[in-house]
Formats: sequence, structure tokens, C-alpha cells
Amino acid sequence: MLTDTIADMLTRIRNGVRVRRKEVTVSASKLKRGVAEVLRQEGYILGYDQIADARQGLLRIHLKYGARGEDVIRQIDRVSKPGCRVYAGADEIPRVMDGLGIAIVSTNRGVLSDRACREQRVGGEVLCLVS
Repeated sequence: MLTDTIADMLTRIRNGVRVRRKEVTVSASKLKRGVAEVLRQEGYILGYDQIADARQGLLRIHLKYGARGEDVIRQIDRVSKPGCRVYAGADEIPRVMDGLGIAIVSTNRGVLSDRACREQRVGGEVLCLVS
């Protein structure tokens, strides 16, 4: 049993990028789907598929690389952890690399990027930082 399933998802993505995998598979949940959707919208992954199985299902995440094979995801770090949750208001959400990266935030309106949070003036739990 995993305690922090989001950290597991981010680690699988990080390891998959390191070894140049085309796709990685993680167990599915509504929160993980939200994180994958934000990564897709912001251009960090090509997309994701939901695969049905006997339990909760799986997410197959299609990783993205640049034209010359360079990594699109250079760094992906977990911020809020089960033992120490990190919350931020709309004005306090961190700017990653002065706007070149993104922060993924879980809000009452769903999982959003930092740009969308500032635009909609909502805060929430800062899940991870991507650059």
C-alpha cells in the first residue's frame, strides 16, 4: 500500500523521462487524472489514456521530448506531502522560474495550474512544481 500516490506518480514520470520511455503507467484516481490533464494542457506531456482493469484502473501517460530529443520535463518536485500539507492563497502561489515552469494546485474548482489559479483568484494545496 502506498501512502503518497501523487509522489509515486511523479517519481514514475521522472524515472521514465530519465530513461527516455515513451510512456509510463500509474494507477488511476481522480486527482492523478487532474494532474495529468494539467501537464497535458501546459504541454509537458503528449497525453494520457485511461485503461480499465479489475480495480480502479490505470493511467498511461505519454511522455514528450523536444525536436532533438531533449527533456521537456527537466524537474518535477512534490511540495505538499501527507505529513506536511502546503496551502497557498491566490496571491501566495509560487512562481516557478519566473513563469517558465508551473505549479500544480488542487483547488475547490479542481486541479489547476498556477496561472489558472491566479486568473480565477483561487488558492489551494500546492501539489508539485514542474520546470
